[in-house]
Amino acid sequence: MRERRELDMNTGIVVLIAIIALAIGAVGGFFLARKYMENYLKKNPPVNEDMLRMMMVQMGQKPSEKKIRQMMQNMKNQAQKSDK
Repeated sequence: MRERRELDMNTGIVVLIAIIALAIGAVGGFFLARKYMENYLKKNPPVNEDMLRMMMVQMGQKPSEKKIRQMMQNMKNQAQKSDK
């Protein structure tokens, strides 16, 4: 009888440690992923209209609002297609 009770306690302790380790891993993973994404976005900011204007000027094109808006819309559509 005593052996059975000790076995149940040992099993309970193992399960408790596993749950605690899983929770710590999930929280740690969340913060590591968040830090990674912050660094990634600092190094590679998303393209905006000002960046498109600069790229067009560097390529020797005259950036009109219509062209900029078309390019932004095309990029948004392409991003939505790749998400699916």
